[in-house]
Amino acid sequence: NLCAMTQAAVGVMEEAERGGWAVPLAVRELIAGGVAGGVAKCAVAPLERVKILLQTRRAEFRGSGLVGSFRTIYRTEGPLGFYRGNGASVARIVPYAALHYMAYEEYRRWIILGFPNVQQGPVLDLVAGSIAGGTAVVSTYPLDLVRTKLAYQVKGAVNLSLRESKPSEQVYKGILHCLKTIYRQNGLKGLYCGMAPSLYGIFPYSGLKFYFYEKMKTHVPEEHRKDIIPKLACGSVAGLLGQTITYPLDVVRRQMQILMHQF
Repeated sequence: NLCAMTQAAVGVMEEAERGGWAVPLAVRELIAGGVAGGVAKCAVAPLERVKILLQTRRAEFRGSGLVGSFRTIYRTEGPLGFYRGNGASVARIVPYAALHYMAYEEYRRWIILGFPNVQQGPVLDLVAGSIAGGTAVVSTYPLDLVRTKLAYQVKGAVNLSLRESKPSEQVYKGILHCLKTIYRQNGLKGLYCGMAPSLYGIFPYSGLKFYFYEKMKTHVPEEHRKDIIPKLACGSVAGLLGQTITYPLDVVRRQMQILMHQF
């Protein structure tokens, strides 16, 4: 889970700082968020690819289920098929996670400084997390669109399209080709197709994630709150709860990204 890994990365850097390696706070937050995001996305890339194919109701995967989808990908594309589009995912998640976590801390500080009487606690974390999530989404959304487009492509269908005189679907050769093609066909607006449900989802998701995380931390003994394991546990449960609550909007976003010409 991204939230859990980010908190763990921050903990590691805090240990390094106590060991004599001084790192500015903003830089520490950027590095921790970026590294945690990249590692997390690579770790769950196979599940993410299957999720996108099922969410977008790709014909070859309808009714396949999780295990059946894994088998189909392995049979038609081999092990590397599980990582199709993951390059765009990592290219996006590193700045996204870094910006998300740093923005959360900055917005939280700004709110406290701007409103000295505001009560610090889960509600503050909910507001700061929501605004930070929206900021990160707007800044990196085109790469999320590219990740979906590339992951949606299935090797067999792509080869068939390349052999036909009139391709049955648009074939993208990589991140830059996908960005250029979408921009040429739909302009700047096309690069942000589907962002509305993303924002509708990210505001409650990010807010709830940080809210649940900070709330659960209050139940951890004071002497263990900076340990990596409690941070991982709290972050994992917080991310799970936030993702489950906002999942329907994630499905709508993927559908819009694939069927963008209909919206």
